[in-house]
Amino acid sequence: MTKYILSTRPFRNEFIRQAKEIAPYEFVTATEIPTNFDWQSVEITIGWSKDWQDKLLIPTSSLKWVQSISAGVDTLPLELFAKHNVYLSNTSGLHATSITEHLLAILLMKTRGILDAIKNQEEQCWAEVPTIQNLQDLRILIVGTGKIGQELAKSLTFFQTKPIGINTNGRKIEHFAETYALVDLAYQAQKADVIINILPLTEDTYHLYDHDFFKTMKTTATFINVGRGPSVDTTALYQALSECQIGFAALDVFEEEPLPSEHPLWKLDNLLITPHFSGFTPHFQKAFMQIFLENLASFTTKGSLIKNVVNIRSGY
Repeated sequence: MTKYILSTRPFRNEFIRQAKEIAPYEFVTATEIPTNFDWQSVEITIGWSKDWQDKLLIPTSSLKWVQSISAGVDTLPLELFAKHNVYLSNTSGLHATSITEHLLAILLMKTRGILDAIKNQEEQCWAEVPTIQNLQDLRILIVGTGKIGQELAKSLTFFQTKPIGINTNGRKIEHFAETYALVDLAYQAQKADVIINILPLTEDTYHLYDHDFFKTMKTTATFINVGRGPSVDTTALYQALSECQIGFAALDVFEEEPLPSEHPLWKLDNLLITPHFSGFTPHFQKAFMQIFLENLASFTTKGSLIKNVVNIRSGY
């Protein structure tokens, strides 16, 4: 009986060949599903489509494992995965270098006055540079001490900073000068010059950054979000920026994507908008397949996964 790996996107033949050398699965992409496709023979998916739910999450399904193409899994039907005992793995860590470089670029452009210089150039204005800052003089609060947070903290130590971390329980993490529990976020935000969100989206992190939170921040502070859009109450952030309750923000993720052209966020001078590309990674297929193929080998021989396994109940 033929068994299938169903993928939302195509992969190069070299990777499909490597997968077949590990296990005799047939590889099918979403755009090439035949009309007589045997959905009951799909055991693994790479990525997920809502259109598959009534075909793969049913009692007679053979689905055993979903490999997410992203690190975040909040848009997936986690409760149904749990009900049908489906394993879930993600790409946590794959984007760590790219997102770290994105964040360093924002921090340096802000502290060195480059963002202001770009605006002045557009207006053909030779203006004095605003106050220049060194990263080492800033208290940088990184909310989320997973693989991305750790990579960022490690890189920031090159600039002699002492990054502060926030995680679930305040456990110590390498490269962070101090770490605190999520319940301490508001107090730590009062002292921070820069707050960077890298948290996954869960019930606890939805609209974590709301009106009350932004009121705790310094009026000169910077807020950056490369985590998940719905972690931020967009209306609250807009108010905080437009009323100068905080100094500056940079957003790569939004509650609504693409961000509508008529959205008021576009008109703010103290906001940098990037179109959810901080995680774009050169050679993505190669990096992704290193995770998938190692898990495929373990799944085939042991019936379990060994890399980036998601706790479906916690959502990360």
